[in-house]
Amino acid sequence: MKYAVSSYSYSQLTGSGDYAELQLPALAKEMGFDFIEFAEIHTPEGRDKAAYAAELREACEKAGVPAVCYSIGANFSKTGDEQKQEIERVRGEVDIAAILGCKLMRHDVTYGLSEEDKARHLGFDQILPRLIEGCRAVTEYAETKGVRTMTENHGFFCQESLRVEKLVTGVAHPNYGLLLDAGNFLCADEDPALAFARLAPYAFHLHTKDFHIKSGNGAAPQGGFFTSRAGNYLRGAIIGHGDAPVLQCLRILRAAGYDGCATVEFEGMEAAKTGVRLGLENLKYLSALAGF
Repeated sequence: MKYAVSSYSYSQLTGSGDYAELQLPALAKEMGFDFIEFAEIHTPEGRDKAAYAAELREACEKAGVPAVCYSIGANFSKTGDEQKQEIERVRGEVDIAAILGCKLMRHDVTYGLSEEDKARHLGFDQILPRLIEGCRAVTEYAETKGVRTMTENHGFFCQESLRVEKLVTGVAHPNYGLLLDAGNFLCADEDPALAFARLAPYAFHLHTKDFHIKSGNGAAPQGGFFTSRAGNYLRGAIIGHGDAPVLQCLRILRAAGYDGCATVEFEGMEAAKTGVRLGLENLKYLSALAGF
């Protein structure tokens, strides 16, 4: 197993100004990672995005930590010209992924139903053809650039495994797969192990996020928690310290023949360097137990 770290894990450090984004590849190398992935890139004001992406790639090459994945937001629940414009925008982000040297790109598919869709009492199944259209159009273009595209179980509306499975099997393209996140299924109140068992055959990439969980039947904890779809309370945790069944998910992927890398994604309250360092140590330990 090879290991990556998401730039998102270092948000505390970049947000405080202690590190610039261009310094993150060297930090990832110092902390023992094989790869880095970028959760968006933050182009300085007045700079060209493609030129900045090339500069980030140079920083990765200098550090000896290639960029493995590029993650962006997207919304394919639109129609008409708005849908065409969104498809073209995301295809432009594929170009950025290629400049970064990434062989993988993760994009969202929807932020939920529009007010118009809600007024018409539409649901996931009714807007699914739009999502499939956008994903397929992007991945067909990405294939010409040597980039495989993915959707993550992310964003509440298209998060639980049955919906994600409908999406990936609907796109039905060999260049399109899934980024599975061991913690994110908890946001939709789904057992991550059951979800991984359903979706493992489609996995191109893996995020190992962990959460502390408190029942929504009790009082809301004060500080750091957010609510799941069903009103349970979640807080980011160091990998292996929380309640997500990370080891079980790893075992499921191992049995399915997964041969990609695993990314540390940390969003806890601990200091970022501590959370990332311990997360990597625990992830390596759990991966060994899983047979990787």
